[in-house]
Amino acid sequence: MTGAKAAVEWLASVAPDPEACRWEWERNPLGVALLPAGKAWDVLILPGALGFPTLDVLTRILDQVGPVLVDVDDDRVGFLVPPGTAARWLGTGIRAAGAGTWIVVPYPGRATRGVRWLVPPDGSGTLTDPALLELAMHEAAAGAARERGENG
Repeated sequence: MTGAKAAVEWLASVAPDPEACRWEWERNPLGVALLPAGKAWDVLILPGALGFPTLDVLTRILDQVGPVLVDVDDDRVGFLVPPGTAARWLGTGIRAAGAGTWIVVPYPGRATRGVRWLVPPDGSGTLTDPALLELAMHEAAAGAARERGENG
C-alpha cells in the first residue's frame, strides 16, 4: 500500500463509517474530513509562533516526527499525539483535542485551501511522543527568549 493510501486508511479508520468517510473525502472539493480525536490520536494545538519552532526542534532530534497540521493562516499548529494525552495535558496556551472532539483533517497528499499537513501521516500510526513534544516546546521557547534578549 502506498504511503498516501495507507495514511488515508489509517485516518479514515477512526470515522464512524470509514467507507463513507473515504468516499466523501475523495469527492469533497475542499479535500477535508471531520474526524473524531481520541481514538487513534489526540491533537495538541500550539500557537503558530511556538508550533513552528517546536517542529524545527523535533525534526532535529527525531528521525520521524508524527503527523503535524497547520491552519489556513499558520496561526495554529497541531501535533498528533497518542490517545489520552489531551485528558492529561496541563499547559498554558496549548489546546488539547481528545475524546469527544472532532478535528478538520485534510486528505493526505492533496493540496487544500485550508488546513494542511506540515508533516503528513505515513499510515504507520507514528505519533509524536508528548514528553518529547514538551521538551521541544521548552527548547523552542528558550530559543525565542534568547533571540529577544539578543535583539532587545
